Amino acid sequence: MIDIHSHILPGLDDGAASMEESIAMARCAVTGGIKQMVATPHVKSRTYPSRELILSVLAKLQKELKKNDIPLVVMPGGEYNLEPELPGRLARGEVLTINDTGRYLLVELPPSSVPDYTATVLKELQVEGVTPVIAHPERNYVFMSDYSRLYELVADGSLVQLTAGSLTGYYYTEVTAAARAFLEQGWVHFIASDAHNRSGQLLQFEIAAKEMLQLFGDGERRRLLVSNPQRALRGESIENISRLKVSGE
Repeated sequence: MIDIHSHILPGLDDGAASMEESIAMARCAVTGGIKQMVATPHVKSRTYPSRELILSVLAKLQKELKKNDIPLVVMPGGEYNLEPELPGRLARGEVLTINDTGRYLLVELPPSSVPDYTATVLKELQVEGVTPVIAHPERNYVFMSDYSRLYELVADGSLVQLTAGSLTGYYYTEVTAAARAFLEQGWVHFIASDAHNRSGQLLQFEIAAKEMLQLFGDGERRRLLVSNPQRALRGESIENISRLKVSGE
């Protein structure tokens, strides 16, 4: 399986605090069936790590993984706050897309709102040739209360990454309800761990894989945990609009 959202890089955000913790997370990931992982530290304008720093810390982690014989491939990325400045930063080459292919970018909205500029910025990213991947929208209060708000963004070209723990009941009941509704509507393109440490969210990934198999079948499980993530790593096209159906149809 492939995890496109993790905070495994040490000392860059609220994820792994040390290289030792990063290595422990890597071991846990491998035990849970993850073979490839994208390191996506939080990135905010003027606050969090630069592209160069992310790549530098990633190189150190990759060296330690090899030294410890841990069969986990970790690739570059970032979880970028959706801000009006983001398209400009992308155009200047300051942004790390998923696996640095220039095709898919993981973006995060505030947990309790959908800013007025959201649709505009997402479209501006697409004009730059990048497809936005909206991280864990099922945990956003606006999307939880009005599913159609997410549909509008997906129908306009954005993709969706669901957090594994949202499906398993790790979060609130409302989060689980939204996660399952988005899956049933075909609005989800990836399931990822959003792991910040060796337990909690990372452990939910394997559980979510089993639940996907039981609830939606092996084809859908593979699409969200293997096939689509693999396409993202390669910078290949991912099916979107043709799978969608409006809630209530």
